Amino acid sequence: MKERIDFRKNLTEILGSNNQLDSRQLASLSDLPRKEIVSFKEAWIKTPEERRRQIISHLVKLQSEDYRLDFTGVFLVCLEDGDEDIRSQAIIGLDREEDSSIITPLIRLVKEDKSEKVRAAAAVALGQFALLAAVKKLSPAQSAEIYSTLLTIIEDITETSEVKRLCLEAIAPLDSPRVRELITRSYNSEDVKVKASALYAMGRNCDIAWLPIIIKEKDNDESEIRYEVVESCGELGMEEAVPTLIELAEDKDINVRKASIIALEQIGGTKSKQALSRLLNSPHDDVRKAAQETLAELEIFTGLFDP
Repeated sequence: MKERIDFRKNLTEILGSNNQLDSRQLASLSDLPRKEIVSFKEAWIKTPEERRRQIISHLVKLQSEDYRLDFTGVFLVCLEDGDEDIRSQAIIGLDREEDSSIITPLIRLVKEDKSEKVRAAAAVALGQFALLAAVKKLSPAQSAEIYSTLLTIIEDITETSEVKRLCLEAIAPLDSPRVRELITRSYNSEDVKVKASALYAMGRNCDIAWLPIIIKEKDNDESEIRYEVVESCGELGMEEAVPTLIELAEDKDINVRKASIIALEQIGGTKSKQALSRLLNSPHDDVRKAAQETLAELEIFTGLFDP
């Protein structure tokens, strides 16, 4: 009973509009049992909107920084919040959750929510479950529902381009002739964001047949396109992409350079190590530092599996 009283007191302090948010207090919302979830929900709906926004923003940040914290129960409550920013933040907070029970509310949100921002966030979250479906970690029925939902939205002429391109990224692991057709169609779009999504989808599709198309875009004038070239090279994990990544590790855009080092680490192997060694002489300080750190990490990883 004392624990119950302490929780209510702590919750009152957290939700109090004039109180400074304390990370230790917020951590008490991790792994809440069912009864306390009910209490939280009752108190949450009475809390001013601005305070709710502050709290969920802090919870998402805390969980991303400490894997031991799990605010899933809180985030599920917040999926029903009246504020679009809170709903979208709640979806982001669920991005590492693999419990298939979350699929149903995500599908509802991507299909029915009035906010484009929320539908877009739900599409991204469904992409994580599409990956699970692709490796047979979901039931056939769940996999089929995700596929049909995303496909329907992509083909919906009333849906926004933003949501549709994110649905394309999400559905990409669920390979089919129709998915490959949609990726190709998006790649041929004159919209830079749509084309970038198509390149990202090629990597998630895990078909090495896309590699020549991806590499061809390494000289694209748009940094967003070059960034997705790097991302997809890392996803495909083919050593044939290493020369392209070496080139893009010297890109004028710092984000492209950073992503290139990460992609080389993803690919691994002798060629990637040789590439990283070459990049120790890069004219860019950030590249030299990242290459050195990545090489050290690869050596540690390799050492763990040495006989």
